[in-house]
Amino acid sequence: MIEEYSFGFIKINGIEYTNDVEVSWTNEILPLVFKERHKIGAEEVKRAIEQKPGTIVIGTGESGLAEVTEEAKQEIEKNGIKLIIDKTEEAVKTFNVLKEDSEEEEGKQEKVIGLFHLTC
Repeated sequence: MIEEYSFGFIKINGIEYTNDVEVSWTNEILPLVFKERHKIGAEEVKRAIEQKPGTIVIGTGESGLAEVTEEAKQEIEKNGIKLIIDKTEEAVKTFNVLKEDSEEEEGKQEKVIGLFHLTC
């Protein structure tokens, strides 16, 4: 699904993106807009939570400088969703593994959403 990531760039299903993205297990790709620069807060995770995934994977940028607020973490956990936070390069790998592994088990696809910050 996610074929490539480098600073400021991600390639998903053959399409190149240069802005932050939200990627769903359904292959839906949406823009991820930050209310406050370099902070992933409750606003940024709201849409992902509403889709009721089993896991949300957050990529905090190339150097990991984007911050996931405590409020965002609490909202995710309050909804019984597993949260994985890592630098975007590693978060992309984790997302791909979760999605790929679950596709191999017929009828058991894990609902996973990735929120990927592409810079910092």
